[in-house]
Amino acid sequence: MQMRLEVVQVPVSDVEKSKAFYTEQLGFVLDHDVEHIPGMRVVQLTPPGSAASVVIGTGMTAMAPGSLEGLQLVVPDLPAVRDELVQRGAEISEIQDLGGVLFAYFSDPDGNRWVMQGQTPPAVRDAHNAG
Repeated sequence: MQMRLEVVQVPVSDVEKSKAFYTEQLGFVLDHDVEHIPGMRVVQLTPPGSAASVVIGTGMTAMAPGSLEGLQLVVPDLPAVRDELVQRGAEISEIQDLGGVLFAYFSDPDGNRWVMQGQTPPAVRDAHNAG
C-alpha cells in the first residue's frame, strides 16, 4: 500500500489577500487558480521544493478561516530562510532552539498558524533514534 499526502486545504476569508501572501511573501508557486463550478474557486500553491501543496479558495470547506494550525515547513537552513521571508515582508517569529532543533512561527492573514523547522542535524537525529 502507498499513500501520499499531497494537498491540504487552508481556510481563508479573502482569497486574493491570501494568494498574495503565499506567493509574494512566502514564495509559494501558484500551480493553478480555477473556478470549475460557480462558487467553487480552487487556488493551489506549492512551497518551493515541496511535494505537497496547499489549497485556498471558496466553496470547498466548512472550516472557519484562521482555524488551521500546526502545518510545518522543514527547511535546510532556517536562519537563511527566515531572513529571506522577513525581507519579503513576512512576519516570522525569532528562531527558538528546542534541544538542537530550530523552530520559527508565522501566521497567514487569517491567523492560520504555521511552524518552520530547521532540518534536524544528523547528530541530534542519531541521538534521538538511538534512544
